[in-house]
Amino acid sequence: MLRRGTRDPDGKWELVGRSPIQKYKSPLVDTQWRIESKGYAPVERSFFVSLGDVAPSALVAAMDREREAVAGMVHQTDGLGNSDFGSLQSTPVRLVGLPGFEDLPPILLGDYWIDRYEVTNKQFQDFLDSDGYKKREYWKNEFLRNGRKLSWVDAMALFHDATGRPGPAGWELGRFPPGQADFPVSGVSWYEAAAYAEFAGKSLPTIYHWTTAASLWAVASIVPISNFGKAGLAPVGISHAMSWFGSYDMAGNAKEWCWNEAGAGRRYIMGGAWDEPMYMFNDADARSPFERSADFGFRCARYNGTGLLDKAAAPVILSMRDFTREKPVSDSLFRAYKSLYSYDKTQFRTEIELMEDAEDWKRLRITFPAAYGNEEVIAYLFLPKKTHAPFQTVVYFPGSYAIDLRSSATLVDMGNLDFLIRGGGAVLAPVFKGTYERGDGLKSDIPNMSSFWRDHVIAWSKDLSRSLDYLETRSDVDRNRIAYMGFSWGGAMGSVLPALEQRIKACVLLSPGFNLQRSLPEVDEINFAPRVKVPVLMLNGRFDFFYPIETSQEPLFQLLGTSKQNKKHLVYETGHMPSRHDVIKETLDWLDRYLGPVN
Repeated sequence: MLRRGTRDPDGKWELVGRSPIQKYKSPLVDTQWRIESKGYAPVERSFFVSLGDVAPSALVAAMDREREAVAGMVHQTDGLGNSDFGSLQSTPVRLVGLPGFEDLPPILLGDYWIDRYEVTNKQFQDFLDSDGYKKREYWKNEFLRNGRKLSWVDAMALFHDATGRPGPAGWELGRFPPGQADFPVSGVSWYEAAAYAEFAGKSLPTIYHWTTAASLWAVASIVPISNFGKAGLAPVGISHAMSWFGSYDMAGNAKEWCWNEAGAGRRYIMGGAWDEPMYMFNDADARSPFERSADFGFRCARYNGTGLLDKAAAPVILSMRDFTREKPVSDSLFRAYKSLYSYDKTQFRTEIELMEDAEDWKRLRITFPAAYGNEEVIAYLFLPKKTHAPFQTVVYFPGSYAIDLRSSATLVDMGNLDFLIRGGGAVLAPVFKGTYERGDGLKSDIPNMSSFWRDHVIAWSKDLSRSLDYLETRSDVDRNRIAYMGFSWGGAMGSVLPALEQRIKACVLLSPGFNLQRSLPEVDEINFAPRVKVPVLMLNGRFDFFYPIETSQEPLFQLLGTSKQNKKHLVYETGHMPSRHDVIKETLDWLDRYLGPVN
């Protein structure tokens, strides 16, 4: 047996000994294990310290004889992370860790194989060189585009490289970029991925098989070492981001096509990409099967039997809330709801620590009492160096990755904040209840009908207001020029929190929308949006699966109580997140317009 820490800089395997090992003291860190035995295919497993109450105390692994193992694939044999540790042959599994899908019925999968790595450029080159784009036997799925059936000739004309030859979108003359043989193939449509799988004698995984193999329940350990927020795609496996059963890069790197239909002519694509927010590992996405974005890739599965596939491969279409059939509550009832958010403004006791003195800003870590219980709020204040006080200031509410990560020290939100500070404004980033080191059992940003969710929404409002109380104690902050900025989850909360806080003078909502799940009326977004009166800028992607444009984005925009001339909804030809350049331009222009230019 061998081991290595998931964050070891050299990533080398260390010999532990020969099994059975009765006693062994291992460092209390996330660890990857490798088990080797003559005549058997090696097995790799991950052990996550943060889930010590879930992972078994003994490491047990089933090994396949070399002649029975499938090269380059991982044998998925049990239901870890689902209902129990039972065999997949007998234990139905749920879509664990996939918000919004929790109520789908469990499905019996049976054991199966899934690729250890994403399909690489080199592997896909073999498909192309074997005339894969010319052999109809690999292209078994009907070509349907916008409800219209395409002929073979018309469909194949769409699947060409940058020079007009057959191949992925970013290739040239039917060849992948030099030096990228081991990079995941990207720029491929669902149809191309499915055809390659046929060529390889495999299939695209269903979202049930993909999710089970991905270990979404270990997001706090897997995501930080994954290829998110880096310079671009990376060679497969280089990140050492490995799921429980030994599959690499299921978080980040390239998004991965799955088999299932999602409705409206779309297919699921999972795991998130290197240029997307970290929480996309846990959030489903679905796109047109013809789309060939530069970060779209895939891996394959092989099933040991076909009898169990019907349910897992069926379309997975979530029920949607129809906001056109609902009305917000009356003003008198809303006043009663609003009273739940009031608090006593007790005297401030603050602790301030200088955390960073960078070229463009100073970062302070501040703690002060919360407006409930005996808790403390943590907040990070970024003060710009190249402009003069009193500062225009943005208070920031993060995306849902803040729920899964347990440390705010690195502030993964910096990609959404740095331009605000370099642009001359200050930023306050509170650590809201249930996020980062204030984790308290909150698992998801998906609303529900529980009092637990209601109490958290009320706490977030008080955290925001308490943060504004703190800003009012500072002479270097202009209390009349404070904006709210929310990203994704924070964007959705932008339909609630500004309705309760009169000190907010403008809002910028990145990738927002109404959540399509119900919550108790005293925290339901539909009852708050009409009470938001300040200028609001919404920046969205047209192909956002999480907040669809017709059923989520537009209802939010229309119900905002802001006057028509002071609200703006810009929709870009992207998925969940618009491009950084568009976000920077529109955000800074909006803040300058409604808060006045920086000093």
